Amino acid sequence: MKTLHFGAGNIGRGFIGKLLADANHQVTFADVNETLIDQLNHSQEYKVHVVGADQKLDVVRNVAAVSSAGPEVIARIITADLVTTAVGPNILDKIASTLAKGLQARFVAGNLNPLNVIACENMVRGTTHLKQEVLKYLPLEYHATLESCVGFVDSAVDRIVPPAAANDDPLEVTVESFSEWIVDQTQFKGALPLVAGMETTDNLMAFVERKLFTLNTGHSITAYLGKLMGYQTIRDAIEDPVIRSKVRRAMEESGAVLVKRYGFDPRLHAAYIEKILARFANPYLVDEVDRVGRQPLRKLGAQDRLIKPLLGTLEYDLPNEGLQEGIAAALHYRNAEDPQAVELQAAIETNGVATTLVQVTGLDPANPLVAAITARYQAL
Repeated sequence: MKTLHFGAGNIGRGFIGKLLADANHQVTFADVNETLIDQLNHSQEYKVHVVGADQKLDVVRNVAAVSSAGPEVIARIITADLVTTAVGPNILDKIASTLAKGLQARFVAGNLNPLNVIACENMVRGTTHLKQEVLKYLPLEYHATLESCVGFVDSAVDRIVPPAAANDDPLEVTVESFSEWIVDQTQFKGALPLVAGMETTDNLMAFVERKLFTLNTGHSITAYLGKLMGYQTIRDAIEDPVIRSKVRRAMEESGAVLVKRYGFDPRLHAAYIEKILARFANPYLVDEVDRVGRQPLRKLGAQDRLIKPLLGTLEYDLPNEGLQEGIAAALHYRNAEDPQAVELQAAIETNGVATTLVQVTGLDPANPLVAAITARYQAL
């Protein structure tokens, strides 16, 4: 099976690309980094350190790479059986025009075999969003053909892949042993690809929000509280019993929303929370709080990991003090190398905490939570 994967970074190589290569797909990475492309084409393999309770070293073989800005990527789309991405939500729109050009060339060449596209991003219904962007660039005469033979499959992905440590092998990547890739089986065209580690469901949103409200919520709050306490890494932060207690409290509050909304078993979800906390403390993963905490404006958005579960607690009349504190900590986030952090602090200095909170999150100014979170901000 021929797979084109946009994004040859650590997540692309260490997570999705690895699972596909392990399933005997012919994986071609598409990226803008010419040095990385040359290295992949020269080696045609790379090492992946998988770390957890045990450690192992895997070698991913028989891979290739092309420039996502050149003609070769169009040729790959023409013949691909599967297209996947791990480029980040901000870059997803930028590959839409390339994908549209490739699909048009595919249709003109007469290849009407089923093709499935899966965006593997930290983004709710990211593939559906990508489809809408592709349709903007694809001529109207090809829209019906796209609907008939191209599946845009939403997914939920979960694996911690920190930045690679400096060593002599620039392609080497370290990942945690835990991984989860869940796809919406109702959106495929043709036969479902067989990939070990890819699970199917007909209720994707339950798992999208489980990951968003648990892993993402807990991870970001660990980073923001850790930053306030002077910690450099997620592991050091979560090993602080005060921070761990506060993070667990927020995750339990967001988990109560999931139990109400989707009927998750409370005991199983409590165990899932403990598993996530253990993952944060993985001694083999050096994950900096500034990597996890970056882009606070996006993470404070109404549909993201902090505000969306908070709104869920309002919907079901549930406690939310831990989530409030996590949001207050996010408002404190300072990082001179992160444009969003700089913008956030400038807005607070100019407009005040409450006004900035309302503008960034979309909360109603009259909502009592605005005053409550502002008070927690001052206390922190």
